[in-house]
Amino acid sequence: MTRKITAQIKGMHESGKLLAQCHQQLSSIIQPGISTIEIDRFVENHLYGHGAKPEQKGYKGFPFATCASVNDVICHGFPNETPLKNGDIVTIDFVVNLNGFLADSAWSYRVGTVSKEASALLETTEEALYVGIRQAVPGNRVGDISHAIQRYAEQKGYSVVKEFVGHGIGKTIHEEPKIPHYGQPGKGPLLKEGMVITIEPMLNIGQPYVHFDPDGWTARTLDGSLSAQYEHTIAITNEGPLILTLQH
Repeated sequence: MTRKITAQIKGMHESGKLLAQCHQQLSSIIQPGISTIEIDRFVENHLYGHGAKPEQKGYKGFPFATCASVNDVICHGFPNETPLKNGDIVTIDFVVNLNGFLADSAWSYRVGTVSKEASALLETTEEALYVGIRQAVPGNRVGDISHAIQRYAEQKGYSVVKEFVGHGIGKTIHEEPKIPHYGQPGKGPLLKEGMVITIEPMLNIGQPYVHFDPDGWTARTLDGSLSAQYEHTIAITNEGPLILTLQH
């Protein structure tokens, strides 16, 4: 686990601002008829146009700038040419590298008008993210984040995916510590000022179980139910959690 100095956090914050700006633009272009490969190209062009690059493209062989996860896809979906339909939900997840500083954020979007069931899932998953963030303070432990998210999600009737976790981030995408979205309060690594982590709960309407497509990346709900994910990059500070990827 590494703790960042102020200058490093500032650099990551600049990356996070660019990432958040890109997500805000996506919110206006994600409409029925657009394909996830078009979204992927938009993100890649936007980042390169601002002097940054999509860090996950090529990471462990991942071939795209974004993960695009539609409906029952939990995470790591491959962008493709299939047009999104009215009523779909889609999660777009990507990592920005700006001047060597990384930021990571995923957001779930409504495509046109979605069902009440889908909308409630998105609202609960987004709130679960902020429930976890509120626990990201010096002196707490990772389990305090994990437990708060699990308790909130399960009280609302959703299941928490356990196979995928948040993580430290810095010079590389994945650093220690791992940040599960389930667990016991008071357990796990101690949170200290200067740590930078991602919190990224994935909630399912149905069961929490996962299966993978033949591509080895795309993770789906085993029962075909809808899944959503929201993710921010957060710096642990003595003044409280600093969300580096906050959208305005």
